Order: sequence, then structure tokens, then C-alpha cells
Amino acid sequence: MMENYKHKILLVEDDINFGIVLRDYLRLNDFEVILARNGMEGFEKFKKSYYDIIILDVMMPYKDGFTLAKEIRARNKEVPLIFLTAKNLKEDMLKGYQVGADDYINKPFDSEVLLYKIKALINRAKQAPVKEELDEFKFIIGDFTFDARLRQLKFRDEESIKLSPKENKLLRMLTQYRNDLMPREKALNKIWQDDNYFTSRSMDVYIAKLRKLLQKDPRVKIVNIHGSGFRLADETANMKDA
Repeated sequence: MMENYKHKILLVEDDINFGIVLRDYLRLNDFEVILARNGMEGFEKFKKSYYDIIILDVMMPYKDGFTLAKEIRARNKEVPLIFLTAKNLKEDMLKGYQVGADDYINKPFDSEVLLYKIKALINRAKQAPVKEELDEFKFIIGDFTFDARLRQLKFRDEESIKLSPKENKLLRMLTQYRNDLMPREKALNKIWQDDNYFTSRSMDVYIAKLRKLLQKDPRVKIVNIHGSGFRLADETANMKDA
């Protein structure tokens, strides 16, 4: 684990007093917690950062938890979701799982049980394999052609550059997360098989190398998302999809 790293939780809860109490409890247990007070605010905060887990109240004004969960799942199918509800209805529980919940907790609940569930879901997410398109090896990144099978990066008609194994894996993962956040932890665990201070610094060195290689096309940049990871920003991606 990186030194001083805290797993980040998005807590969406419209009961202000309860939300503050739960937020403070989770912070005391070494989590970074962002509190949103309705579904609309929750979705805006979700779009602006990376979270290790999201906790949603079901009944909220403006946008309920089920609707918010659907919107989150449309953008991120991996982040763990926990529903909180004051209702103990089988129909609601089934609906929660159908829209992508990983767990469902009825209020009132034992805070230690919630803590256990959060840690279990985060550990499960860390151990899950990174989603890969195993048959996808060739990518177009701006004016670059990237062949991950051959470890070759080619700019326009120039001679191809041979990437090192780690440069290759890192660029492939960045490309698969193109214009989205590539979580630092996932990259470290996938490529370096460890997540500590030294592997993190090593990854920063490889990111710097890739940035230097990609600077020939100003429309392609590797952006540092502070405390969360990196994003391969490719302005040409939308043009290709249009």
C-alpha cells in the first residue's frame, strides 16, 4: 500500500445529521470520505474523481439511489456499491442488486458490520483482474499507431519505437482507460504486482518516459489526477467515434 494512502469513499446520504456522523466515523477509521446530500450532487461528485467504494441511500430527493446507481454503472461497472435503506422490502433489495449493488444494508445497522463490508468489498475489487480486451492489441492514439503485441509505437510515417515490457503494459492499460481515470492502485497491482512507495515512484518514471514519447502529438497527453491515477487524454477519440 502506498504510504499515507487512504481509500476514498463517496457517501450519498440526504439525512444530513446521519450523513455527518457516518462520514466522521469512517474518517476515524482511516478512510477519505466525500459526502453528497442528494443524488444529483452525488453524481456530480462521482464524475469529478475516483472512488474505491460508493455508499448510497435509497430514498433521496431529486434523484433516488436506484437512478444514481444506474448512472454510475453506465460509466463504471467495477466500483463497489453499497445501498443503505430504512425500508426492509424484498422488492427494493432485489431492485438494488439488479441495478448493480454489491451489498445492501438496512438502517439502523451496526457500524462495525458496515466497516467490515466496506473492507471486504475493497479487497475483492483489488484482487479482481483488470478488465482487458484480450484480443485487442492494435490501437490508434492521435497520430500514433500502437501495437501492444509487438511492443511498437509508431508516429505517422516515422520508424517504430520499441517499448520496454513495462512501458508497453502501462501504455496499453492507459489506452484501455482512454479519456477516463486509470486508477493508480490497479496499474501498480496489475503491472508491478505490488503497491508501495517504491513501485509507485517506478511507475512515475515510466509515465514520464511515455509522456516524452507522446509529446509529438499535442492532442495526446497523460494527465495526472492527483492522488487517484492517470488519464490518457486523447482529443482525437471523439472525432473517431463521431
